Amino acid sequence: MTDLVRLTAAETAAVVASGEASAVEVTQAHLDRIGAVDGSVHAYLYVDTEGALRAARAVDDKRAAGVPLGPLAGVPLALKDVLTQAGVPTTCGSRILEGWRPPYDSTVVRKLRESDVVILGKTNMDEFAMGSSTENSAFGVTRNPWDLERIPGGSSGGSSAAVAGFLAPLAIGTDTGGSIRQPAAVTGVVGVKPTYGGVSRYGLVAFSSSLDQAGPLARNVFDAALLHAAIAGHDPHDSTSIDAPVPDVVDAARATDIRGLRVGVVRELNGDGYDAGVRQRFAEAVELFSSLGAEVGEVSCPHFDYAMPAYYLIAPSEASSNLARFDAMRYGLRVGDDGTRSAEEVMAMTRAAGFGAEVKRRIMLGTYALSSGYYDAYYGSAQKVRTLITRDFAAAFEQFDVLISPTTPSTAFRIGERSDDPLKMYLADLDTIPSNLAGNAAMSLPAGLSPDDGLPVGVQIMAPALADDRLYRVGAVLEAALNDRWGHPLIEEAPAL
Repeated sequence: MTDLVRLTAAETAAVVASGEASAVEVTQAHLDRIGAVDGSVHAYLYVDTEGALRAARAVDDKRAAGVPLGPLAGVPLALKDVLTQAGVPTTCGSRILEGWRPPYDSTVVRKLRESDVVILGKTNMDEFAMGSSTENSAFGVTRNPWDLERIPGGSSGGSSAAVAGFLAPLAIGTDTGGSIRQPAAVTGVVGVKPTYGGVSRYGLVAFSSSLDQAGPLARNVFDAALLHAAIAGHDPHDSTSIDAPVPDVVDAARATDIRGLRVGVVRELNGDGYDAGVRQRFAEAVELFSSLGAEVGEVSCPHFDYAMPAYYLIAPSEASSNLARFDAMRYGLRVGDDGTRSAEEVMAMTRAAGFGAEVKRRIMLGTYALSSGYYDAYYGSAQKVRTLITRDFAAAFEQFDVLISPTTPSTAFRIGERSDDPLKMYLADLDTIPSNLAGNAAMSLPAGLSPDDGLPVGVQIMAPALADDRLYRVGAVLEAALNDRWGHPLIEEAPAL
């Protein structure tokens, strides 16, 4: 591994701006790293070598011409394959979109280009973001750089593995029920779900439109803040985009003090079903908050116990509607079109061949929940529970500035361990789902390694909607305290591949 791939995003931008290294050199170093180790990790589905080097040369040309560079100019990034990028394959991890090259950029990609970020390629993911392990991809599993026999989380497992494995200093993931934070936790990186509507969904292929949210993955809190600031902001192309100023997350990530901050430990998100090592590291993080001068107390959010069943009615219902567009008629896979079959037959054959088992399961669940006679009993009731969860958050934030919990009940489990047990698989998102249902902001950052298996444990910080800067203030101070405790940045413990 070269020094260039070990740099943080902020350090990378600084060496490019100073001329100590060119953007092309930085990009080539990461491409070489991908070539050397991604055969083992499989973080990427598509590496855009030509496009990445072209973008890097453009950054170097700007610097040579004296054009001011942005805070992330020349920094390589891994992009989850659920966001459109013009002319680059976008599959969402599904055979039904294999070979599709979209004709337009998502707003996130447009903003990255405007920031002179170098997009290295598209990362692997659970098909249509439906999963917690990246085992549901139609194009093979991604492996955790900490232990190649374990999952990297999901559905943004390719993005988290790329960051943890030093295959990119930054990555974009999407979070519908925890798909940024849970992968971040089990790979030992920082992952943030911004306030719903804080980052545009235009060009993000929809799984569940009222829940999906793109956000950053990075190796430290400050880098995550830089990326968050680059992609956030109002977008008239997205009807759910918030027309409000973006909180100053970068300044917040420079914080050094949280004395007097009120921190609430959520009683319902730290129970008996959690690994002992996860509970130990979380308890230590709680003690650190107190030692840093924060006011720590317990808070009850009683309806969080119903978050998972509510989520698994709302998300599949929206998926059954959103995925109806993949009909073999306009783009993507087409099966059985030999001139003898009707459009309906071709559509049925294509969807049977193109969708994987988990996607089919969720489409069927959602279609049933929305069907005549069941809508009020299932989907309608789940939306009422969603309201109660939102009220729980509102009440808790009247008492506390932020809420905390473990990010996930266990460390990374072994590949294949939960494949035949969907309910056990869904439990990986137990702690993260409430924030998606309510739409508030949440972050996962490394809390250390479990004494049980030596794998990363994540601590989750939750803040009110539009208070994303609060995540970064708290996260920066806690990260510094944890690094002091361990004597080194936690990501440095990641094994070399």
